[in-house]
Amino acid sequence: MKNVLQDYLQGTRALLLAKLDGLSEYDRRRPMVQSGTNLLGLVKHLVGVEYVYLGTSVGRPPAEMLPWDADGSVWDGADMWAKPDESTEYLTGLYREACAHSDRSIAELELDHPAEVPHWSEEKRRTTFGALLVRVVDETAHHAGHADILRELIDGQGGKDAAIMDAAGWTDYYTTIQHAAEPFLDR
Repeated sequence: MKNVLQDYLQGTRALLLAKLDGLSEYDRRRPMVQSGTNLLGLVKHLVGVEYVYLGTSVGRPPAEMLPWDADGSVWDGADMWAKPDESTEYLTGLYREACAHSDRSIAELELDHPAEVPHWSEEKRRTTFGALLVRVVDETAHHAGHADILRELIDGQGGKDAAIMDAAGWTDYYTTIQHAAEPFLDR
């Protein structure tokens, strides 16, 4: 089971990073929806997710505290966007390091290994490594889905299934869906 979870996690991590390919620094950073969600911010956020849940929570903290954790700005949303001095290379490098750290935890720990999440309430804080691994698989997939939509908003490049149709096919598909929705416009 652990290997299956790790395979899904590794695949989803790769899909997330692929959403940055071929984009300018601006497009990687710009907020695409009202909440401010942006591609590079999703990567930055997942750095902390990997380190906290599959590292710190099982007694394997990162070698160095993340800057946004050290200054406390993570709680103000600083992990959801890239500051001007945080390059794509810097943040994707941190993400790859966090993923490698997590992969070592996956290799060395059993799913029932005890874990304790420091920022959870006292009554919920104690859990297992397996529960946290599932959480990281879920959260990474969740944010990879956000990244699919953001990338499509930026340049029309859709998710992993985008290659199944050409541009005309997607236009026809979109039009079909729009026509199916129109009877409910005034309801």
